[in-house]
Amino acid sequence: MARNLEKTYDPSAFESRIYRDWEESGCFHAEPDDKRKPFAIVMPPPNITGRLHMGHALDQTLQDVLTRWKRLQGYCTLWLPGTDHASIATEVKVADETLATEGKTKEELGREAFLDRVWTWKKLYGDGITEQQRRLGNSCDWARERFTMDEGCNKAVVEFFVRLHEKGLIYRGNRLINWCPTCGTSLSDAEVEHEDISGAYWYVRYPAADGGAGLVVATSRPETMFGDVAVAVRADDARYGDMIGKCVILPCVGREIPVIADPYPDPAKGTGAVKITPAHDPNDYEVGVRHGLPKIVCIDFDARMTAEAGQYAGMDRFACREAWVKTLDESGYLVKTENIVSPTGKCYRCGTVVEPMLSDQWFVRMEALAKPAAEAAKDGRLIHVPDRFGKVYLHWLEDIRDWCVSRQLWWGHRIPAYYCESCGEPVVAREKPTVCPVCGGGAFRQDEDVLDTWFSSALWPFSTLGWPEQTRDLSYFYPTSVLVTGYDIIFFWVVRMAFSGLECMGEIPFGHVLVHGLVRDSLGRKMSKSLNNGVDPLQVIDAYGADALRFMLISGSSPGNDMRYSDDKVESARNFANKLWNAARFVIMNLDGEAEIPQPDESVLRPEDRWVLSKVNETAAEITRNMEKFELSLALQKIYELIRETYCDWYIELVKERLYGTDETQRGAARYVLVSALSDLLRLLHPYMPFITEEIWGYLHTGGKLISDRWPAYDGELRARYAEASAQIELGMEIIRSVRNIRAEAEAPPTRRLTVTAVTADPQKATAIAAVSAHIRRLANVAAIVSVDPGADGGKGDGTSARIPEDAASALAAGVELYVPLDDLLDYRAERERLAKEQTKLKGEIDRLGVKLSNGKFLSKAPEAVVLAEREKLAKAEDGYAKVLARAEAIRDK
Repeated sequence: MARNLEKTYDPSAFESRIYRDWEESGCFHAEPDDKRKPFAIVMPPPNITGRLHMGHALDQTLQDVLTRWKRLQGYCTLWLPGTDHASIATEVKVADETLATEGKTKEELGREAFLDRVWTWKKLYGDGITEQQRRLGNSCDWARERFTMDEGCNKAVVEFFVRLHEKGLIYRGNRLINWCPTCGTSLSDAEVEHEDISGAYWYVRYPAADGGAGLVVATSRPETMFGDVAVAVRADDARYGDMIGKCVILPCVGREIPVIADPYPDPAKGTGAVKITPAHDPNDYEVGVRHGLPKIVCIDFDARMTAEAGQYAGMDRFACREAWVKTLDESGYLVKTENIVSPTGKCYRCGTVVEPMLSDQWFVRMEALAKPAAEAAKDGRLIHVPDRFGKVYLHWLEDIRDWCVSRQLWWGHRIPAYYCESCGEPVVAREKPTVCPVCGGGAFRQDEDVLDTWFSSALWPFSTLGWPEQTRDLSYFYPTSVLVTGYDIIFFWVVRMAFSGLECMGEIPFGHVLVHGLVRDSLGRKMSKSLNNGVDPLQVIDAYGADALRFMLISGSSPGNDMRYSDDKVESARNFANKLWNAARFVIMNLDGEAEIPQPDESVLRPEDRWVLSKVNETAAEITRNMEKFELSLALQKIYELIRETYCDWYIELVKERLYGTDETQRGAARYVLVSALSDLLRLLHPYMPFITEEIWGYLHTGGKLISDRWPAYDGELRARYAEASAQIELGMEIIRSVRNIRAEAEAPPTRRLTVTAVTADPQKATAIAAVSAHIRRLANVAAIVSVDPGADGGKGDGTSARIPEDAASALAAGVELYVPLDDLLDYRAERERLAKEQTKLKGEIDRLGVKLSNGKFLSKAPEAVVLAEREKLAKAEDGYAKVLARAEAIRDK
């Protein structure tokens, strides 16, 4: 093999080439194979709203590590990629762009023209996202790439909707929903983000209709008073017992409303009396249902006041709040104002404060669907990693409301409901009906709304494999193996995939959910446009290479926890790659162009060969166990140490003498072990750093790609067979480290040769020292190492002490006492000169401080703390001076 790696590690020179070769060679493609076990992951589809961010990079790197690892283990491995249409986010972006570039709103364009522009956007950004994923190194099966609105996914969505409707699990009703006035659509509970903001409680007096004092109500939303239909109190609240069943008057409005008894009010909160506005509060809505109360809408879908607000009609809700509170105050109804911090629901996309609104919408009945999904987590069919997120999953399912799935948007899966033009009867069907089942009419219009984005995403693990058709892919790859996702979408996505998979397939869609955290900046802040602290993964790849970014992301993450991005960490990862590159160049250089190095007879292997082979074998087994438990960061740390320390820092140094020697048998053995160990190290590192490992592999081996090779197999007998040799090398390494530390502490130059006396009563350790003495002499620059038994004749205590220098530095290495004569360590002439300079310096300091502390003026005027500090300095200088004198005296005649 005449070629070698380039002298300088430059990932930009080969990453694109290698990826193209993998893809063109079909390395990522999977077809059902009954002879192999399947391993499948469906990629959480990125939204087609722009470029990938660092969170995507972490999420997808975790998936790729698992995919490449299982591929090396021989599984039939499928990682299915795709993108999400992201209804609200995409529609808002395209509408904004259209307004900016064409000066037209989406309504002015019309539905079809607007959707044409969205499909153009999808083509532009969807294709861009897949190219970014290729740069990251994702080994996806691109032949199976899907889109949540492609023909197959649309068919699955329609089928699921119709089936749920046929079972009575989907219905249309007028219920209270979350409404975003800016996006102009309903939102599910999961799409509402709650933020604690500063606000107020306004305490308002509601006079009694019979002329009595009435009662005081505390509210954080006085603008909704125009929709009040009752005041609720607890039946057991003694303050209001005589008010129940009577009426109070709505301040400044004059309308009478009843005082009702209900368990909802909290006597300790506010005044214990709660205004009930069923049309604008979810809890009030439930109270209204229990008591058969009317629903008065006083805020419209544009967040403006309706005619129910009288003179405030048409005002923005918050402007009305300010004016209305002023009116209440001037009219004498405002008792007091109390500043509070309260959780406020905001749209997860645009941040607008959400308004609870009554609206005709489509809902999924959740109780029957949620129960099986909860049982799957309780009985262990669905395991969250870490397991604390299983509790989050169950919390959502056990406290779930019916899911509002209709959205007042144009971009998305249009609801398969058709309304008879003659009688208005809604018909849910897979295709547009031709005859109305009620009146026989033949003209229909389809529902204008689209489905919640998560409705289609919920089907992703099986719709992408062909459902509702019973395809070969579906029967082989479903259920998938693991889902990798962020903790922020457990309810958005994981819960919905779970109950949808159980409903449609009868099985949970994946056995494990690996949950990761967010990627924050170096200060721990969430990356955002407002802070301008986002980091573009592609820019990092351009600067450091994809492998360095992948290494940093995995090494810095642990399941369920946030991590911090740092350029320094990426640079450290690149430095590690550079070290591996240089080590591989050294190995290849010493192969003398041979394509394959023959395996030597085991009898010719030296202790260092046996040690490194055993070390790689044992550590590879540990790494495999870590990966099986999804401890990917811990596994990577072990791979890092195995490569950097075991192989590069130790084994290569241990065998250099043999490589440069004339013993061809030993030279061949060293080369074989160098290649064998490096090959396994490349296999172990490949899932994490695929590009550099594949590039080195191509120079190390002829034929075959690393991506399609095999994971290191554990040899259970190797550890015992090589135990003695491994112990010898480990002891030798400890001795070398200790001697180096002694040299460093004495500031002795590396060129000074030392004599080491090793004292041990353990004959095995004495034998080991003899076996590795050549390595100790060469790597610690030791002229001689003498092993002494303290218990033998002439041993320490009865003669041996004469063989241990009296004036020596010492250390303990794995139970062996080491002694190095100071004569070896020190240049006494230079040391005497140094001590003389130190003596002069300290004497000057002592004299200066003595004069200062003898000055009565200083002592009388200086603060006590300053005087004390100066005295401490003097004492320290005097102590140092005494030590210098003692040391100088000790080496005076040396």
